Amino acid sequence: MKEDPQENEKSATASILGPGAVPIVLWVNGEAHTLLVEPRTTLAEALRGPLGLTGTKIACNQGACSACSVWLDDLVVASCSILAIEVGERRVTTIEGLAAGERLHPVQEAFIAHDAVQCGFCTPGMVMSCAALLAGNPHPGEAEIRTAISGHLCRCGTYPHVIQAMLALAEAEGD
Repeated sequence: MKEDPQENEKSATASILGPGAVPIVLWVNGEAHTLLVEPRTTLAEALRGPLGLTGTKIACNQGACSACSVWLDDLVVASCSILAIEVGERRVTTIEGLAAGERLHPVQEAFIAHDAVQCGFCTPGMVMSCAALLAGNPHPGEAEIRTAISGHLCRCGTYPHVIQAMLALAEAEGD
């Protein structure tokens, strides 16, 4: 049986998205959100724009500073480096999703207690990386903490405060 070239063309173009906006569903902080986005929209742009989750910061927009870090499933990722249409059914957790209602996440509380916030631009991404570290290792040492925050650019130089906050939290978790 001879293949129909028009059928091949139809099936090849059926999987192409764009150039205009396309519908997607993002699972963010435990809720499904249906959005209409252009295929070039990054996850960071989708979070900040239509979803209004402005805790995720866009700084370098190249994945180099980690200000836009979120969890994709349980992995810390730079959300400016992932297209929203690539997320699929994976679960996204933002800084807004860490708190339990009005109760802050322990990492957020530790950052406040140890003055690890400073200007606050890098804080959400750093908190996300530190919370991921604690989820996998409730008693990290200084070397593990330094590794967890090594990709974060903090213009205020709050790294020593972040390390102090995390060491205090790790010690408190041991009690």
